[in-house]
Amino acid sequence: MHGKNLIKKFAMSADELSRLTSEALGSATLAELDTAIGKTVAELAPNKIVKGKVIKVQEDGTVVVDVSYKAEGHIAIDEFPDPLAVQPGMEIECLVEQINDAEGFILLSKRKADRIRGWENIIQTHKEGDSVKGLVLRKIKGGLLVDIGVPVFLPASQVNIRRAGDIGDWIGKDIEARIIKIDEERMNIVISRRKLIEEERETKKAQLLAELAEGQVRKGVVKNIADFGVFVDLGGIDGLLHITDMSWGRVNHPSEML
Repeated sequence: MHGKNLIKKFAMSADELSRLTSEALGSATLAELDTAIGKTVAELAPNKIVKGKVIKVQEDGTVVVDVSYKAEGHIAIDEFPDPLAVQPGMEIECLVEQINDAEGFILLSKRKADRIRGWENIIQTHKEGDSVKGLVLRKIKGGLLVDIGVPVFLPASQVNIRRAGDIGDWIGKDIEARIIKIDEERMNIVISRRKLIEEERETKKAQLLAELAEGQVRKGVVKNIADFGVFVDLGGIDGLLHITDMSWGRVNHPSEML
């Protein structure tokens, strides 16, 4: 059968075409579909978090994401916490950074979207004065960066009661600290491990004072050595052990014994 005859055989009227199209698309009219598509395009804007689906991972480490837009989104593979777990079909949230850049794709960021969501969660569930746990990530100017769901700042002066050694030794360790400041405008949180320790010491001190009596034998930890004796932490209170009470014999310096 010739081409023209085929066209005539399968030709249909405009009404028939409209009816079949409506059945295929459901009850939505073309005008409604145009409105919905326009709404999707309008909703995609820089600095907005959108949902997407991973299409593929390219050899150069670029993750291609479908965000229901005329152009595909691109995310660097190292923005994912576990790059090996990234698979086609995975649904993610990402932040739109730039639309229709020079190469014709949408620049997205998963790391920034995760940080914003983490910040929103922290703000909703925590306030100043709350205790939080986190992992020390790295050393930065003036202190440490700690992950409590979002990166927060632990000043060097707030790491411990007595500042000693390199604070970099805390990297990779889990710690508990107190939130002392939340700056919502700048999305910054400052925490203090020292404050938490001081509060615990005050509790122990009150308990110890209620139990302590002359004549008791107590165990303690030497905290400081001076020429005239040593200071011993009894568990909330420092006691002085004088050099003349360290031995029946002569002691030239406390460091000879402790």
